[in-house]
Amino acid sequence: MGILEIGCCGAYCKTCKVFNDSLCNGCKIGYADGTRDLSKAKCKIKVCCINYGYNSCADCNDYSSCKILSEFFSKNGYKYKKYKQALDYIKQNGYREFIIITDTWKMQYGKYDKK
Repeated sequence: MGILEIGCCGAYCKTCKVFNDSLCNGCKIGYADGTRDLSKAKCKIKVCCINYGYNSCADCNDYSSCKILSEFFSKNGYKYKKYKQALDYIKQNGYREFIIITDTWKMQYGKYDKK
């Protein structure tokens, strides 16, 4: 279903050229099989999400009160608001619906209109 292409923070990696050219593994690929060492990861969101075994931060009960996410989403830049929107959408509609929506995206985020 593409769960591995959904970043812990809500970014959708499957539409990313760098990811598709195998120049980036996204934030989850390689940790389950041990080819990547989570202790070397710099992203606090990734470390927390993977340590708890979540598909994304949308699975976390502390999602709305998480200081790590709050700090991330408060950064300047349009994409941070879109990543939050993605996680909110997943929380409300589930991963299956999220994957359907992303089918038309050209970037790591996009619109949520069903046509």
